[in-house]
Amino acid sequence: MHIRPFVETDWPQVWPIVRDVVQAQETFVFDPAMTMSQAHDIWVERAPGLTVVAVDGERVLGTAKMGANRPGPGSHVSTASFMVAGDARGRGVGTALCQFAMAWARSDGYAGMQFNAVVESNRSAVELYRRLGFDIVGTVPGAFAHPSLGRVGLHVMYYAF
Repeated sequence: MHIRPFVETDWPQVWPIVRDVVQAQETFVFDPAMTMSQAHDIWVERAPGLTVVAVDGERVLGTAKMGANRPGPGSHVSTASFMVAGDARGRGVGTALCQFAMAWARSDGYAGMQFNAVVESNRSAVELYRRLGFDIVGTVPGAFAHPSLGRVGLHVMYYAF
């Protein structure tokens, strides 16, 4: 597996990953009815942010986007989001993408990385982030409407570099 910057010719493989994750409504707060064009606008970061893909040969296994968490006085803290193809989960793709994003943010001089909305029922992501050193700094109770679990909390997680 190799992680590299996203190029537009990756979009035909990235879009189904984004679509499937968002339409499942289990882990992301994006509108499940968003169009391919809307998804592209949300997912593909403009510089100085970065979108990457994890590939095995020509196949995209997952993708991540990263950049400043907020503009202005909050721009010294980074953020990132990750999506992995359903049949590539459990193979270390998410871990590799998160480690890549952390290294990128550290090398770009960010003070830390903040995740604003980690669905508490997404145990694999929460465990991964904790394993990499992130702390849960707060939870907004019932802020995510999970399709089978009902309202669950959204964690805010942080890692200081």
